[in-house]
Amino acid sequence: MQSSETKSPVIVIGMHRSGTSLVTRMMEQMGVFMGVCQDTNSEAEFFRLLNRWIFYQCGAAWDQPGPIRNLIENTEVRRLVTDYLRYMLGTRHAVSYLGWWKFLKYRNILRIGSPWGWKDPSNTFTLPLWLDIFPHAKIVHVVRHGVDVAQSLLNRERNFLVAAEKLHERRKRRHEYWFRAKESGFVSSLRCFSLEGGFSLWEEYVAQARLRTSTAINQSIELKYEDLLQQPRESIYQLSLFCEISVTDMKVQEIVRSVDATKAFQYRNDHRLIEFANIVAKRLYRLGYPADELGKADHDLGRDAICTNN
Repeated sequence: MQSSETKSPVIVIGMHRSGTSLVTRMMEQMGVFMGVCQDTNSEAEFFRLLNRWIFYQCGAAWDQPGPIRNLIENTEVRRLVTDYLRYMLGTRHAVSYLGWWKFLKYRNILRIGSPWGWKDPSNTFTLPLWLDIFPHAKIVHVVRHGVDVAQSLLNRERNFLVAAEKLHERRKRRHEYWFRAKESGFVSSLRCFSLEGGFSLWEEYVAQARLRTSTAINQSIELKYEDLLQQPRESIYQLSLFCEISVTDMKVQEIVRSVDATKAFQYRNDHRLIEFANIVAKRLYRLGYPADELGKADHDLGRDAICTNN
């Protein structure tokens, strides 16, 4: 149980490649502790591994999250799972999140008395379990344009495939498979190896995040990635107010300087992506991204170029 002296966490949710890493870095600069051991995507390893374990219990995966509802709706199993998660917060494994100094001070993540939290896109689906443990947690949902997300995922899978193929050829030449079978695949997600696959996964994540935050309106906030980039100052103040963190103008300026506004709406620079955006326009609109005049204009230019080439 949390005491009145402990601090409820800030849980960052949102689709992969949506800017959750950017928000995590901003929060850290504001003074929110987000874990010592993080991966390259600013995900706290301790909570990421626990979320992966949760997915494993019900046959879910980050790109196939649907089966998680079987666990959430099963009260008996859910009780045991949350009991295990709560217990793990006070074991030696928590050192990877707290670091040795904080671990020796608190002994249990439940006892943290200063602003803290963690980021993991999987939180979007495991959130009900974490709220069983942290009922007063603050929830930050980060959302980005679905076409940009789908393209970013596709690029990542293509890069993964190129690297995996090179490694595969090297291991064949060295006959390494004779001694050790291949453990991982050639891509991390076959679903995201197409724009439609990545886009449909984005829809699942956004819909799920809004479903969960709709029942926790007073303790949740939604931030658009594009607003973070194009209006960083306002977004930073909004985030700091929500997290109940005092931030100086100097610190805000420092954070603003690290923001690259050109990363907003990148799909507009690619006629192929503009075409796809028009195809899924109704689906984008349902999730808060209406068609814009710039996109329409670029689409017309792309169509004219195609006609000219033909």
